[in-house]
Formats: sequence, C-alpha cells, structure tokens
Amino acid sequence: MTLDNILEEIKTAEKIVILTHESPDGDAVSSALSVMHALRQLEKDADVIIPEYPKDFKFLPGVDKIKTESNIKQYDLAISVDCADLKRLVGHEEYFETAKKTIEIDHHSINDMYADLNYVDPASPACCQVLIGMFEYFGIEINKDIGTCILTGIITDTGGFQYSGVTPETLEFAAEILRKGVNISKICQQVLRNKTKANCELTKLLYDRMEFLEDGKIVISYITIEDNKNVNAELGDDEGLVEIERDIEGVEVAILLKEKENKNGFKISLRSKEDVNVADICFLLGGGGHPRAAGCFISGSLEQAKTKIIDAVKHQLEK
Repeated sequence: MTLDNILEEIKTAEKIVILTHESPDGDAVSSALSVMHALRQLEKDADVIIPEYPKDFKFLPGVDKIKTESNIKQYDLAISVDCADLKRLVGHEEYFETAKKTIEIDHHSINDMYADLNYVDPASPACCQVLIGMFEYFGIEINKDIGTCILTGIITDTGGFQYSGVTPETLEFAAEILRKGVNISKICQQVLRNKTKANCELTKLLYDRMEFLEDGKIVISYITIEDNKNVNAELGDDEGLVEIERDIEGVEVAILLKEKENKNGFKISLRSKEDVNVADICFLLGGGGHPRAAGCFISGSLEQAKTKIIDAVKHQLEK
C-alpha cells in the first residue's frame, strides 16, 4: 500500500526536505509545516524550503523554521506537497530531482505523478485535508500546532468552507480541532479578511479595467508589473482579486491576467461557478488546477494573452 511505503521511506531517511509550489498559498505553506510537525512525532527532522511566501501566514506554528535554501547537496528523501507538476517547484526543484527518494502528496485532479511514491486525492478540497487521513494512518496526533496549520490550509483553499468541494469530513475535522483550542475565527480573520493597502489599490485597478463579454458571462481584468511597483505590492497582495470578479451576478467565468516579471507573459487565474470546468481550459494551455479554480501561463503581450484566454473560455462555454 502506498501509505505503508511512504511511512517506510520516512523511517529510513536521515536527511529530509519538504517542498511546495512557486508563489505558495495558504494550503501550500500549511501543508509543508504540517508535514514538518508530523515528522517530529516520528523523531525525524526535516528542512522546509520555501524561497518566499505571503506574510499573512507568519502566524503559523513553526513558520520560523522555514528556509529559503539549503547547503545539503543531496537529500535522502524529498517530499512535495500541494504541487501537481515538477515544473512548479521553481526555485528549489533541484532538491527534489537529486534526492534519493521522492514523495508527492497532493489533491489536484490534473497531476503528473512525478514522484517515486504519489499519494493524490482529487476529491479533497485541500492538500491539508489529504494529510489528515495520512497522519491518522501513521498514528500521528493532530495536536494544536498541526491542527492550526491544517485548518489554515483548508480555510484558504475552500474560501472559509464556502466552495463546493467541502465535505462532511471537512467540517467534522474543524469541529474536532475547535475542541483542541484552535481559534478558527482568528485564522479566518488573518487569511481571508485582512487587506493590505496595496491590495486595496490593486482592487481599484481591477474594477477600473473590468471587461464583460458574452452578455456578462465572462469578466476579465489585469494587473501589470508596473501596477505592482506603483503600489509597492508584495507576494500575496493580489490574492482574492479574481474571486471578486467571479462573485459578480451573472458571471460564469472570471479571468485575471497578472504580468510576470522576467517571463514575457502573464499568469492567468480562472474561477468559475458550477457549470464550467476551468481546469480543462487551463490544461489545454499547459496549466491545471481544480474544476472551479485553475491557472496557466501565456507568453506574449497583454492583448495576445487576452485574446488567447478569451477564445479558450468562449470555446468551453460553447460546448
């Protein structure tokens, strides 16, 4: 069984590293820290390497242990969390590629299964929820620290239990963690409601640039490198923008283009309501994600990127 094999690899490894995807969100950071805490109960230390992450998650237990890089040339075991393909481990993929053994833990429906051992549950609304069953199988206690991390990841990826992927098990776990003293309202305030000045400035630009297409079924907007510089935006300050678009009445697909520095192109974020699978759209463009939340990258100018993504969305709506 995969879980037995994963546990065996953990027990035999001495040098372990935990990695996640570029531009990490709450589920990514929380999953990495959850695994780090869990391994300690198995008397294993692990490096968590994340070059940068949003400051919203500095409250998480163990966040001070995160490293930006390592001088270890080869790890016995590399564990990736919340990352559907190897190319998204940008900045630290070499630690994964050179490790003696590799493990992937994820929940994305489109997944490259790039590790030696892959444990993927696409029915789970967050990678952190995948970890709950793993930890219970391994006999690891989900204490307050692990619970805080796991719940943060779930809250982030479900928009505070709002999205359709939420399961009865999600809420049952939340109730159990509440009994252990984890403050759900504080987590929600920190990761969902706190707004930086830069985020507010970007929100104004988002509204000013919105275009409605196909009788309001599609809405599109964009943020440039220059915009981010002008408002002194940091990593994570653009979080929640595409959700603002999606929540507009009548919109079926929301599109946000974010220009990427030194990449000559735009990161595309798509969100949808119940009837449109945006993961299918992004997969055809070299990306991926979830049925209601997905992304990809399109090279070229703003107009070229807009045309390409709009055509792809229109094609999907016509099916």
